[in-house]
Amino acid sequence: MGFIDDIKVRARQNVKTIVLPETEDRRTLEAAAITLKEGNANIILVGTDEEIEKNAEGLDISGAKRINPHTTEKLQSYIDKLVELRQAKGMTAEKAREALTTDYTTFAVMMVKMGDADGVVSGACHSTANTLRPCLQILKTAPGTKLVSAFFVIVVPNCEYGADGTFIFGDSGLVQNPNPEELAAIAESSAKSFELLVGKEAKVAMLSHSTMGSAKHADVDKVVEATKIAKEQYPHIKLDGELQLDAAIVPSVGSSKAPNSEIAGHANVLIFPDLDAGNIGYKLAQRLAKAEAYGPITQGIAAPVNDLSRGCSAEDIVGVVAITAVQAQAK
Repeated sequence: MGFIDDIKVRARQNVKTIVLPETEDRRTLEAAAITLKEGNANIILVGTDEEIEKNAEGLDISGAKRINPHTTEKLQSYIDKLVELRQAKGMTAEKAREALTTDYTTFAVMMVKMGDADGVVSGACHSTANTLRPCLQILKTAPGTKLVSAFFVIVVPNCEYGADGTFIFGDSGLVQNPNPEELAAIAESSAKSFELLVGKEAKVAMLSHSTMGSAKHADVDKVVEATKIAKEQYPHIKLDGELQLDAAIVPSVGSSKAPNSEIAGHANVLIFPDLDAGNIGYKLAQRLAKAEAYGPITQGIAAPVNDLSRGCSAEDIVGVVAITAVQAQAK
């Protein structure tokens, strides 16, 4: 059974409620229809009946619950809560009403905050900032988490590396240029996410263009320092670096370049030095290796809210909905 098939089976064992706010996008509604048919999650669609019906023509979404922010009886309680949370930042009842009725993602996130849903999936036609801003404002970070970051689950077909071709690439969606402390925190969060979603022990490689001192540069120094911090602060995680990509995942190269490392050649969680490398890396794997790429999946938020690539397909959204449901089960 493949990664996403296993995730769907787990999602169906304890069905959670996921909100899809982008009902103006046909792919979202296609994903809703597939998810409902497969039974991976209960679905809430945010929007008016008119716009949902128009965009869902020919699709069976009869099993989804629909919420119109303008007419729901819960709007006032949402307004009151948003004012309570953001009044120090100048939030008024008027501003809260406008935000909740014009920005469906904000409304969806408030549903999670108020316990009316378990998670949100958005981003098919909006920016990452549009998806994550209300999360950070309303849900905040999870207890004990130093920062919110993002990763992709990469599943490479017919691949003997990683966990039978399955990897986590982090951060490949959010943190632009993490400092050593942030890079170490991303490694720790990504290891937890790998073990939750893949169900195997995480083996974390801190990636660089250098392996164990083979090159000298400030960029290498950052990864070396991040590795040191991670080993000190998270000693329970199997982690090593700095490692070049081939030394991280190919056993013969790992044993040659880093013979004293138990991670070299066996890594399944790849931590990139910055967002440029992470974003380029996941897209290379997706486009050239024909890998399945699920994400960007967020980690470190108090409840699961996940972004989508604007180039995603309906099937991609189905996969992220199932992943979000499994994350919600863990909460």
